[in-house]
Amino acid sequence: MKLVVGVTGGIGVGKTTVATMLADRGAVVVDCDALGRQVIERGGRAFDAVVERFGVGILGEDGEIDRAALARIVFEDPGALEDLNAISHPAIDAEIAGHIAEAPDDALVVLDMAVLVESTLGKGQYELVVVVEAALDVRLERLAARGMTRDDALARIKSQATDEERRAVGDLFVRNDGDFSELSTEVDHVWTELVARARRKA
Repeated sequence: MKLVVGVTGGIGVGKTTVATMLADRGAVVVDCDALGRQVIERGGRAFDAVVERFGVGILGEDGEIDRAALARIVFEDPGALEDLNAISHPAIDAEIAGHIAEAPDDALVVLDMAVLVESTLGKGQYELVVVVEAALDVRLERLAARGMTRDDALARIKSQATDEERRAVGDLFVRNDGDFSELSTEVDHVWTELVARARRKA
């Protein structure tokens, strides 16, 4: 029987790296951030409704939604962000459900989801939550390596859920402060536990 797991963590903790490592061990990974982009592409589930709400001014010359232009609107207006989420989140949830349904009956499905705590996205579709964690100084160092200033990095971290809020919903935890070998060991422990839980469920 399928076991569906949400994997989350703040910016700079290595959440997607952990999801990739779980895929290497046999999980079916659903990139929910990618689905968020997909649903507002032309032909996507939410494209028409987003254009209707925000106007044709958000369209680029290619007819696609200019995501930067849309971002400027919603991040300056909390009401607009709520409207966007109200349109896009049900569309993303439908895509998630489709991916879960398409996975093999015995699959361990991982939802790679940045905003698991901050939103209702995916609620009711996952049974367990894996939280990836790292110390603040380690996260800032990684974000600096991506070209992000310290102030921007701190602002992004502050805009997200706190470590305590994630811990409150977490079932399993991956610590990612060390090197790749240490992370691999952490992921091995979590993978073993997930497989055991999937077997108990079956």
